[in-house]
Amino acid sequence: MTGTGARDAELKKELSATLQARRELGEEYESALVDSFLEKVEQRLDGTVDRRVRRRLAEQRMTVTRGTRAPRSSTDSWGERFGFPVVSLVLAIPLSGIGGGTAELDGLLVTWAGIVGVNLAWALRGSSRRRRSASEDSDWAE
Repeated sequence: MTGTGARDAELKKELSATLQARRELGEEYESALVDSFLEKVEQRLDGTVDRRVRRRLAEQRMTVTRGTRAPRSSTDSWGERFGFPVVSLVLAIPLSGIGGGTAELDGLLVTWAGIVGVNLAWALRGSSRRRRSASEDSDWAE
């Protein structure tokens, strides 16, 4: 066993030893035994988090060093970026008919002002999120 499997086996041995010690020592030591076991689990989690953070920092530094763009996030897909505007334009057809049919030109203008406003808000929301993400990445890499 290597890596995670070996650590899992080690943790299982620790748990078995803790349970065996509890049987031998009795209930009065249960709290101390549980605390000891949980401390070992916490140390293992801390080590895992530390490794992941170091790996992420190293990846970001390599990206900056090479001068390439950071990998795109999973939320930066075509559907995420263009799905909302496409759906709003598809819905614009019946909305235009309703607005124009009930209030003529004024209704049509209000309908399209709303469609443009919603799409503009969506576009500004996306650009501010991208700017914030870029600034967070640069702060993280320092």
